[in-house]
Amino acid sequence: MFEKINVLGAEISNATVDEVADYLALRVAQKENTVVYTPNSEIIEQFRKDETLLELLNSADVLTADGIGVVYGAKILGTPLKGRTAGYDVACRLLEIGAKKGFRFFLYGSREEVCQSAKENLLKRYPGIEIVGTQNGYTKEPVGERIASTSPDVVFVCLGAKKQEQWIYENKHLFSGTALLGIGGSMDVFAGVVKRAPDFFIKLNLEWFYRLIKQPSRFIRMLALPRFLWQVVLEKLKGNR
Repeated sequence: MFEKINVLGAEISNATVDEVADYLALRVAQKENTVVYTPNSEIIEQFRKDETLLELLNSADVLTADGIGVVYGAKILGTPLKGRTAGYDVACRLLEIGAKKGFRFFLYGSREEVCQSAKENLLKRYPGIEIVGTQNGYTKEPVGERIASTSPDVVFVCLGAKKQEQWIYENKHLFSGTALLGIGGSMDVFAGVVKRAPDFFIKLNLEWFYRLIKQPSRFIRMLALPRFLWQVVLEKLKGNR
């Protein structure tokens, strides 16, 4: 299991993308359930205001640093992480492994047409995987038992923050030997509806800036990053007294 780094109450797993994906593949082979949540600084800020939500977040087997703000926060606190571990990157690496091992995937979240486009794209990109089903994220009916009945090795849950973590927490007991990953808007990227930042921006840790350029309406949401880092600085100062 990975070393845990506490960043404003969130117990972040100190691991690389490859390490997380390899661990999940091993757990699938061992027929053990594994829960992965992928918080960025905005999500941590939201969850830390509610003790119940923070406990839910920390109940994950693996908690990755999805946003660069979490990585900067850990560094400010003097407990640096190995780097950013975006949920999308973990998912892609797990798909690569799954293509070789014949893993069974289930896609849950977003609109029905997006699910189908994501399925088609992933089957082309990762020949060897099996997608045993899809489910849009807008149904009001309980879908846990139906998803579990397909015996997936991996479930990508793309319902957005809080909703996806709560769904996984409430339904994980229905699964056996399954990796359950809450990976937010990744379904839209799989489907080609949303394009990820070019490698240039990602390597310079400026993916947030690229998204802001493409979607200026995100400006208000982006203010969560400086607020988060300010809270980290205050936490650091408090610890030095």
